[in-house]
Amino acid sequence: MRSAQPLTGPSIKRCRADEAILNGLLIRSTKGFIVDTWGKGKSNTEVDQHYSLWKKVNRSIGNVSSPSSILDSFSKLMEACNDTNCSTDKWLSRLDNSGWLSLVLNSLNAACVVAQCLDQEGSPVLIHGAKGLDSTLIVTSLVQIILNPDCRTVRGIQALIEREWIQAGHPFATRHRYGCYAPSQSRPKTAGASFLLFLDCIYQLHYQFPCSFEFCSQLLIDLFEHSYCSQYGTFLCDSEKERVAAQVYRRTTSLWSYLNRPEILDTLLNPLYDPNPNVIWPSVAPISIEVWNELYLRWQIDQTNAKENRERIKALVTQEKELRSVVLKLRKQAADLEKELLERLKLEKESEQAEHDEKNREAIKLEDHEEEKIKNNQQSTALPLE
Repeated sequence: MRSAQPLTGPSIKRCRADEAILNGLLIRSTKGFIVDTWGKGKSNTEVDQHYSLWKKVNRSIGNVSSPSSILDSFSKLMEACNDTNCSTDKWLSRLDNSGWLSLVLNSLNAACVVAQCLDQEGSPVLIHGAKGLDSTLIVTSLVQIILNPDCRTVRGIQALIEREWIQAGHPFATRHRYGCYAPSQSRPKTAGASFLLFLDCIYQLHYQFPCSFEFCSQLLIDLFEHSYCSQYGTFLCDSEKERVAAQVYRRTTSLWSYLNRPEILDTLLNPLYDPNPNVIWPSVAPISIEVWNELYLRWQIDQTNAKENRERIKALVTQEKELRSVVLKLRKQAADLEKELLERLKLEKESEQAEHDEKNREAIKLEDHEEEKIKNNQQSTALPLE
């Protein structure tokens, strides 16, 4: 479950209805977990005595007091990526100062904690952040990808985004009205880049488990681009109410219908995909986090070699599938030939046995005939002379 930050205020107010709802979830468990993604030390948090059956866990994603703080971090990251003349030390310093990789790391860390509570403890978990529309969405969505293998497929990730982000009311129009290149002083506090942070976290999972995802990183790049500027209506407006009022579904086409076209879908599939029904536990060590070169540095680093390598891998995988098909056919032919040979040997053996039995019968008949002949001769010699 996810929610916004509790509004306890300076007088430490309580909501008995919320307490009853949460305690009602503890039918099959003796305890639950409340994960705070906003940060330790914030004034609005649950009072321990009112939630005695729930354990509070602080997993702050970072300085996300407002959605614009994530966009500011992204803006600093892109400034560092676009500066091709800076030295290595300066590049690493600017990368660290942007704080973007820390946001990615903390998001994955929070998701792993929640996934462990669900998978290993079997306990219900409530995740809350500032408004329940940014950091909580990131964590809850990542948890589903970690635990549910269906969310690692093309249709699964589309359904997840549609369900958790679009239908649940993430304000795409407000968050994506300003990009990272807009002057910071002109960007409102409601502008953000939470969805991109979520996509980057998926990229990290994909990087660590390259065979567990049906789609490749190109799908994530397409989702990022269409969330900002698109000829499709999937990411329009801030809520379902606004989309219905604007008649988005009648006047526009869904992005999913385009991505699921066979000729487009073929370019988004991961040739190394091997369905993995297990839970994936990513490493959350700082050294495990990678800069998403295909997105952030695509204008600075030539991606031709990477694309050619992907095509080679795809061709090799296709060739392997064809060879496997040939091997299966040859095995079937060998099994059929072996079966035919065994049947032929069986028939030959039966024929030899029948021939042997026939010879034995002929020999027995011949012996009987000889005995009868000898007996007749003995009888003829034994007759008295007249």
